[in-house]
Amino acid sequence: MHGFEVIADPVRRRILELLADGSRTAGDVVDVVRAEFAISQPAVSQHLKVLRDNRFVTVVPVGNRRLYALDPSPIADLENWLARVRPRPAPAFDALATEIARGRRERRRRESRGPATEENRRTS
Repeated sequence: MHGFEVIADPVRRRILELLADGSRTAGDVVDVVRAEFAISQPAVSQHLKVLRDNRFVTVVPVGNRRLYALDPSPIADLENWLARVRPRPAPAFDALATEIARGRRERRRRESRGPATEENRRTS
């Protein structure tokens, strides 16, 4: 399953949001997701399994509980892919940005000289 397919589901995205705040037990995740999405505990467990199988989360057994944590590497992979396909700003926009910055510099320079007087105009 591709990473975008994994995060396409709103339940899995919500689980990732929960884990972005820090590690949580499976029970904590189930409680929040069941309340928000009105789905069963086995359904939440299936979503956790998809996330685990696709390396979006890690799980560590702690006694008789499982502690889930976000693994940022698959998200970084998605961000890298998006960066490659994101349209680049057109050169004309770069030139426009340069001209806007130049105008701002000139305005600041004029304002720092003080009010325009006849003498200032002759020396400029």
